[in-house]
Amino acid sequence: MLSLWKEVEMINSVRNTVLAIANKNNYGYISPQDFNLYAQQAQMDLFEEYFYSYNSWINKRNQRTSGSGYADIVKGLEEVIDSFSVEAFLTLVSGNVYSLPVDYYLVNKILSLPSVIESSNGSSTSTFPFHLNDSSVDFNFQGAVLGDLVLNTDDNTEAIITAINSNISLTLSVAIFPNSPASASYKIFSAAETKMTERVSQNKINYLLTSKLTTPTTDFPAYTLEANNVTVYPLSSSYSHRSQYIRYPKVPKWTWVELQGGAPLFNSSAADYQDFELPLSDEPTLIAKICQYVGIEIREEDVYAFGNSLETKENQTES
Repeated sequence: MLSLWKEVEMINSVRNTVLAIANKNNYGYISPQDFNLYAQQAQMDLFEEYFYSYNSWINKRNQRTSGSGYADIVKGLEEVIDSFSVEAFLTLVSGNVYSLPVDYYLVNKILSLPSVIESSNGSSTSTFPFHLNDSSVDFNFQGAVLGDLVLNTDDNTEAIITAINSNISLTLSVAIFPNSPASASYKIFSAAETKMTERVSQNKINYLLTSKLTTPTTDFPAYTLEANNVTVYPLSSSYSHRSQYIRYPKVPKWTWVELQGGAPLFNSSAADYQDFELPLSDEPTLIAKICQYVGIEIREEDVYAFGNSLETKENQTES
């Protein structure tokens, strides 16, 4: 089921195959707009199936009925799911309420960062790829160490300190600042003082807050989740919070240019082009799912049946 990641435009290969199946007996033509809708739904179906499959294979592992090494399906599923893992700072809404990123699917953990080692509004900084320099501070004196988190407060990108070149110069894991020398606004957070925030239910938090022995503290913070918002306890205006979450896959879009006569020609250089974000090994299942949607649209039972049988075979192979 899980194999090599794609190096080519999988969405074009999938569309060509779907059109070949649908047009084999002149069943009908699938417009790019309709194909993109089916592609989005098919990708979401597969994305959500990863989590059900992961749970099923974990149970098999616990029952000692799963394989190991190359036959370790759990490891493969973890690799796919981890490819959608993202870390990002939460945006303050008001008080102790923060909004989650718009693309979050599942929150794994919330971290509270209580200590800002240093911050700057950019008046004395200069940057170039993977570096941050600030002539107005002494990073060593402030206690910056390898592994501390640097946040570009202009665009909320972040990186880890990988080297302290001098008391005014840092090397970073990611080029989060402008490529050419320029001023930059930033904050540096202490990794050593980062706290894991425990998730509790709405019902439980009320009980915790009524007792001095159980109420969340800065050393043992907690949070509740409501819709797209996170409420962090205790309230502290000096803390920042970041999440590690699984995001939704980006919406696939087969982009094209119109040729003379109206025929669409694939154009992967379009600004809004987006390929599937799934492994290459999922291509047959994507084709099968899209064929089912196509069969419903053109009211052709054979196309739907073909897609359904192909998906059934894929599922039997994976189970």
